[in-house]
Amino acid sequence: MSKLFFSVDVHGAESVWRKWLKMPEYHGVDALLLCGDLTGKSLVPIIDEGDGRHRAFYFGKNWTLSSGSEVDEMEQRINDAGAYALRCDRDRVAELQDNPSEVESLMMGMIKDRIAKWMEMLIDQVDLSKVDVIVMPGNDDDWEIDDVIKSYRDRGITWCLDGPVDVLGIPMISLDYVNPTPWETPREDSDKGIAKRIKKLVKQLDDPGKSIFNLHAPPHGTMLDLAPELDANKKPVTVAGQVNFVHVGSKAVAEAIERHQPMIGLHGHIHESYGHDHIGETPVINPGSEYGEGILRGYIIEIENGTVANQWKVEG
Repeated sequence: MSKLFFSVDVHGAESVWRKWLKMPEYHGVDALLLCGDLTGKSLVPIIDEGDGRHRAFYFGKNWTLSSGSEVDEMEQRINDAGAYALRCDRDRVAELQDNPSEVESLMMGMIKDRIAKWMEMLIDQVDLSKVDVIVMPGNDDDWEIDDVIKSYRDRGITWCLDGPVDVLGIPMISLDYVNPTPWETPREDSDKGIAKRIKKLVKQLDDPGKSIFNLHAPPHGTMLDLAPELDANKKPVTVAGQVNFVHVGSKAVAEAIERHQPMIGLHGHIHESYGHDHIGETPVINPGSEYGEGILRGYIIEIENGTVANQWKVEG
C-alpha cells in the first residue's frame, strides 16, 4: 500500500511550506503534492526610521520594533503568513508609492525568489528518489513562476501541466484553470473552455477510470465549492444576519468526473469549503486553506492495488 499527501492553496506562507515538507517524515507518505495557488498577494514594508526604530503595519495593527531581533521576528512572521516583507527606509517607500510598475516588478522578483528557495528546500529535505513530488501553480499564480518550477524538473520535481504524469504508478491529469471569479485572476476560463481543456487531457489517458483527476477548480454542486455570495461591491451577502453561501465551482469539472468516474478527484481553490464528497462512485476532496494562520491542511490518500483504499484529513 502506498500513501499520497495532497495539499493546496499555500499562498506564499512559509510556515505551511515547512510543514508540508515534513509529511514524508511524519506520516511516511510516498508522494507529496502541493497543487494550486503557491504565491502570496501582498508586499509589507518594514520601515527603518533612522533612529534605531523600525515600523510596520500588518496583522491589522501598527508595530514599532526597537531591536534587530524584533525586526527579524516580524520579517519571519510576515513571510510565514504568506506576504513578502521588504526592509526599506521612508525614501524608498515614497519612491514605490510613486511608481506602481516598480512595485509590481519588485514583488514579482520576490515571488520568484521564494519559489526558487522553496524548491531548494524541497530538494534538500525530501528524498526525491523515494518520494514522488509535484508542485503545481493555480489560478492566482502569475505565469512567470512556471519556468522557475520547470527548471527543477531534472532534479526530481515533476511538472504536471503538460499532460498525464505518473503518481505512485497511477496516471494523473492536472489543470490549473478555474471558472471565472470576481477577482479576475490570471488562469480563468469559461466552463466551456475548461471542458475543452479537460477533454484534451482525458484523450491522453488509456483508461480515465483508472486515473487521478487533479483539477484545481472544485466540482459545482458539491460540498467542495461553497463560498460566500458576494454583492456588486464584492462584499458578503447576509440573510437573517448570516453569511449566505452558494456553489461557485466548475460545472465542467463536475460533468467530467461524472462521465469518466476517475479513481479520485483532487481539488482546491475554495478555502472555506474543505472536506470530501462523491460524484457517482468517485470520491472528491478539497483540503481547504488556512495559510494565514500557518495551518497546513491536506488529505492522505491510500492507494492499494491500483485503487483508492482510504482517505483522511490531516491538519495542524
